[in-house]
Amino acid sequence: MFTQDDLLLLQQKGISEQQIKEQLHCFETGFPYLKLEASASLGNGILALDASAADHYLEVWDEYLATNPSIVKFVPASGAASRMFKNLFEFLDADYTEPTTDFEKKFFDRIDRFAFFADLDAACLENEGKGVKALMAAGNYKAVVSNLLSDKGLNYGSLPKGMLKFHHYAATDRTAMEEHLAEGAMYARNEAGDVNVHFTVSHEHLPYFKKLVADKQAAYEKEYGVKYHISFSEQKPSTDTIAADMENKPFRDKGKLLFRPGGHGALIENLNDIDADVIFIKNIDNVVPDRIKPETVRFKKIIGGVLVSLKKQIDAYIALLESGKYTMDDVRDVILFLQQQLFTRHPDIKKMEDAELVVYLLKKLRRPLRVCGMVKNVGEPGGGPFLAYNADGSYSLQILESSQIDLKNPASKALFDKSTHFNPVDLVCAVKDGKGRKYDLPQYVDKNTGFISFKSKSGKELKALELPGLWNGAMSDWNTLFVEVPIGTFNPVKTVNDLLREQHQ
Repeated sequence: MFTQDDLLLLQQKGISEQQIKEQLHCFETGFPYLKLEASASLGNGILALDASAADHYLEVWDEYLATNPSIVKFVPASGAASRMFKNLFEFLDADYTEPTTDFEKKFFDRIDRFAFFADLDAACLENEGKGVKALMAAGNYKAVVSNLLSDKGLNYGSLPKGMLKFHHYAATDRTAMEEHLAEGAMYARNEAGDVNVHFTVSHEHLPYFKKLVADKQAAYEKEYGVKYHISFSEQKPSTDTIAADMENKPFRDKGKLLFRPGGHGALIENLNDIDADVIFIKNIDNVVPDRIKPETVRFKKIIGGVLVSLKKQIDAYIALLESGKYTMDDVRDVILFLQQQLFTRHPDIKKMEDAELVVYLLKKLRRPLRVCGMVKNVGEPGGGPFLAYNADGSYSLQILESSQIDLKNPASKALFDKSTHFNPVDLVCAVKDGKGRKYDLPQYVDKNTGFISFKSKSGKELKALELPGLWNGAMSDWNTLFVEVPIGTFNPVKTVNDLLREQHQ
């Protein structure tokens, strides 16, 4: 099946023949739907905190910070922002010259409200001899958009989201990346004043990120009284997946095997390389200006406190079971903790012999831990919280996309429709055991939760394989708890006009 050139390419990427065979097998068989027990809800997997409980977890987090832990803010920031400007690219290609759709009219009517307006105006003056308003008055709307998106102007159609100016301040304008630096100083600093922020970026965008850090780091350190440790990583070539033709054979382009990026699930490898006690994960485009950051910061600390409390109890139970000095009452306490605090149950647990039961409990406790913020479902896209079955017969909390659920099955469809919350990618993770040893995160991935999509290359159809999503199947075998957080903590920018929302002004 493979030529010497193929084998050399695999070697260069760090991909084994066995991995390719497994991926091609996935194309043949597809991925199974997950069996659901229930949609997670308040009291059944989603923790709703009253004011007293929230204050308690804030205190827990502050006490934890006093121990000077290593904290990292992990921001997936790969990929260009081209999808943000889909409507504007369509306008450039349209056979009309003036704004026609509601989207286009809104963009031009409020164009001076964007944080990048001054830069865009300057680019238009330099390239067209007229500013934005003058070009619009002359009916030359497409020149404005061209200067925004193309490399003759701001090049926003090719830049990553992290490099785009999101918010306007009295003295400056901030990119999405800068807002993450500011946010990190507010909840991810330790007692020594260190703030560790890690961005995953694509190779072609790395110079932009490094230049912004060189230009701005000192100013933000002075403003917030912290010391930043900013690092970057790229998606590893070994996480690329092979493309297949319609017969599920390796797809070749000009005789060469074609590989594609494995999606954000590939970043489990990057996350695995982070050495930290606590890791916050949040998407690059979910940031707000300083004036409304307090709510976000408060709930980041709260879910951090929940994580620390859970981990302390988990570590204590592991130590107790490993010591062998436990009673059956102790074992029952562990079972109740798993069932009532981590919402992990096994229908056949009562049938297990004592020794088998302790092995099972230790296996469930010795896992990475995540606490995920969940917001009420208001129609935004995103994975939902469910109780889903695992390969060992147990069921536990999972974040699932609709593609993982058999919506043609009436029972599954009913549970999907009952889902009240969704995941805004708001996670805090503990990836070390009680003795400070790192878990090997790829070992906790459910490989049966990938996704197949259809693409084309050089006019030929192909199948592409996405790895299990970072906060979906890639964290399937983690201990998980969901905490309800306010919708105000979720302010994504999926289209350029989202920047006109009140939260981003």
